[in-house]
Amino acid sequence: MTTSPVPRFDEWLDLIEERSAALRSVASKSPADARIPACPDWTVTDLLAHVGGLQRFWAAAVTAGPAPRPPADAEVPDRAPAGDLPEWSARSTAVLLGALRTAGADAPCWTWWADSGGASTAGTVARHHVHEVAVHVRDVQDAAGVPEPLPSGPAVDAVDEFLHVAFGSMDGWPQSPVRVALVADEGRAWTLILDETGASAVRSAAGEGRPEADATLSAPASDLLLALYRRIPWDDEALRMTGDAALIRQLVVWPTLR
Repeated sequence: MTTSPVPRFDEWLDLIEERSAALRSVASKSPADARIPACPDWTVTDLLAHVGGLQRFWAAAVTAGPAPRPPADAEVPDRAPAGDLPEWSARSTAVLLGALRTAGADAPCWTWWADSGGASTAGTVARHHVHEVAVHVRDVQDAAGVPEPLPSGPAVDAVDEFLHVAFGSMDGWPQSPVRVALVADEGRAWTLILDETGASAVRSAAGEGRPEADATLSAPASDLLLALYRRIPWDDEALRMTGDAALIRQLVVWPTLR
């Protein structure tokens, strides 16, 4: 099976709109006070407010352009929910999409992943936020007792982004140098090279050779991503491991989630 190409900017915007609408839809069918299993201090209401606040934060960051720091609270208009929560959430999505469209994919802006070596642009904000919302849709589905896999295309892209951005932003690997392979059933694979300098990811496609690894984690991309985001345990039955299982456990708990 082959993977889909990386989405274009306009496709990321469409996915933000679609996944945000999916979040509101599943939230509307869930008890407002249902607890989020991955974030037990949050209810469904809290999570919907969190995502809306994130969208307004990223809108402010994109609108501000290049900056040495993230927007301060006073620079993020209406970040706290007001009035009807679903309506405020829908407006938050519209604010973000408007900021992204106005800026364009290549407009530089502040991002927390600047140290990863990846671009800090409106386009990378759009890409990252697709993945944020997709994981939070799954969170609300979990709270409602109806979890579903993430859509395959965004999940493959999200694994790629996580490995290059989240791991790429980390300081040196605290253990001995190792290599860990993650293999998506959709036909994409990555080898993480971990040493005192941090982590670097090498992409490969189905049938291509890849560096030897000390441990390998294979699964559908949705399950790989959910494991990386600590939404399912590293030893979940959906994850197929070979090599050093303890190394997989160390890897999953290493990055700081944002």
